[in-house]
Amino acid sequence: MIEKMTVVAEYTTLDLLFWRRFRREVPGLVEDTLRRNPGLAKIGAFLPVGIVIDVQTPAPEPRGRTAVQVVALYD
Repeated sequence: MIEKMTVVAEYTTLDLLFWRRFRREVPGLVEDTLRRNPGLAKIGAFLPVGIVIDVQTPAPEPRGRTAVQVVALYD
């Protein structure tokens, strides 16, 4: 689903906009958003207040935790 997001605060970056909305990191979302909104990258790091951006809504985060292999630098 495509969601339209509007920048409402000064000094907002794309990453910050996504964090405020989704409260997590979504791999590939910045790249996908730049493809969906031609010319967005030319604006610069800080998005102007009032700009509307089309964003692909990410899938819900899976419930539960997954095991992560721990790497030890020293034995």
